[in-house]
Amino acid sequence: MGCGLVDAFPVARDTFAEADETLGFALSRLCREGPADQLARTEFAQPAILTVSTAAWRVFRSLGGTLPAVAAGHSLGEWSALVAAGALSFPDAVRGVRERGRLMQAAVPAGEGTMAAVMGLSAEETEVLCERAAGHDVVVPANLNGAGQVVVSGHTAGVERVVALARARGARARWLDVSAPFHSPLMAPAAEALGSWLAGVAIGAPQFRVVTSVEARLVRDGEDARRLLVAQLVAPVRWEETMAALEVFAPDLALEVGPGDVLSGLARRMRPATRAIPIGTPEGMAAACGALR
Repeated sequence: MGCGLVDAFPVARDTFAEADETLGFALSRLCREGPADQLARTEFAQPAILTVSTAAWRVFRSLGGTLPAVAAGHSLGEWSALVAAGALSFPDAVRGVRERGRLMQAAVPAGEGTMAAVMGLSAEETEVLCERAAGHDVVVPANLNGAGQVVVSGHTAGVERVVALARARGARARWLDVSAPFHSPLMAPAAEALGSWLAGVAIGAPQFRVVTSVEARLVRDGEDARRLLVAQLVAPVRWEETMAALEVFAPDLALEVGPGDVLSGLARRMRPATRAIPIGTPEGMAAACGALR
């Protein structure tokens, strides 16, 4: 993860070296060599994703990339957006998401919670299925991604019932490879502890517009950003509404800053008039720089 950028651009190597020094272990080696099961654990995956995202952003800027009219982040990506916008330092952010991941993992015993993506039903239909399936369990819509995709999260038994009900209606469902039920009320202990940790971290006003995926509106200032970073652990990711909020600024190019291309795919389906390019690889970076010329 991020190896192409590291091999091609010194600024990406420097970003990973900064993360290694800040965290006190070789995140760079873990991203390159694994083991994959360790990298998949959320306490390692979160700082890895943040570091790749920050490296990609720094490479883009070093190649003459302009500041965006507006930015947003899908859950963890909101930390990356705040780093890019100068509201949060990279060392504080990489330490913060490592703690975030540790707290989220500890909030629910292994195996008791999970997440699944439901495709082919509206957000309202999926919410009704969650209410029907819950019983004594917690199960809620967690990611309102748009394009007919809603991720549900909660107790494993409850999510299993939602999946069964969705498939009975002809929808598709896919289990997510996650280690905890993120963006559900089960994350309340993690949110409380993260709030205490963030109380000692300096967060300023973003230097360019950032739309929060918690409430699908612009982040107002540093204290607002701090509150939203805590709230996002238990709140759904309102990505479809966030994309609509971005449209107000009439973007003609969207860059996905980080590993993978999931958000670019969603953007193409929801906003086909906006060109979307993932820049987590040297090839994507070259395409983005070419699009700006």
